[in-house]
Amino acid sequence: MKLTFHGHSCIEIQLEDGTNLLIDPFISGNPMSDLTVEEVKTDVILITHGHSDHIGDMIPIAQRNQAKVISIVEIVQFAEKQGVNGHGMNLGGKFTFDFGTVHFVPALHSSSYEYEGQTLYMGEPAGILLQAEGKTIYHAGDTALFTDMQLLKQFYDIDIAFLPIGDNFTMGPKEAAVAAEYLGAKVVVPIHYNTFEVIKQDPELFSSSLKPGVGQVLTVGESIEL
Repeated sequence: MKLTFHGHSCIEIQLEDGTNLLIDPFISGNPMSDLTVEEVKTDVILITHGHSDHIGDMIPIAQRNQAKVISIVEIVQFAEKQGVNGHGMNLGGKFTFDFGTVHFVPALHSSSYEYEGQTLYMGEPAGILLQAEGKTIYHAGDTALFTDMQLLKQFYDIDIAFLPIGDNFTMGPKEAAVAAEYLGAKVVVPIHYNTFEVIKQDPELFSSSLKPGVGQVLTVGESIEL
């Protein structure tokens, strides 16, 4: 399994059987992205919540690739109205797909989307736990620190956690370090920083605040093998 960081909160997961998954594909208008919408190839798109810097280019990518969108039900309903194939879920729910099991868990944030002059409610924000090929991946989405994160360690042996550190809209580095302790993940990768001035942070400083060997900063386009 290969995981690649594409800037902001966008993570690509390539499985051994060739299946490709993309989380929060914010590409157009993202100064940190190394991707172009026209070149992205994926089978599945996972969305944590409805903000434009996470839904991003979900619709054109899904349409061109005939990819399945997996997300909170309100987001999937929106996608299906655009002719996209989707699978709606909700907080606490798990479902096993051909590629693995997806579990949507709480995140403390908000979720809405500006569309044709209206602000649409996009359901509850979420974190995503993905189990595939014997590994467990946690993408926290956008969230504040909250103590119930500790509960995830009771159910999952997390191999890698992607945690936002940008502050302002999400938890900052100090809170994310506590979240890393709560989760007990083997590897923690910072996301959701430096895309905009208001979320500017030092990822290396965050990484160095974690237990030795846990923090790993990925540059845009860099991959990690599990």
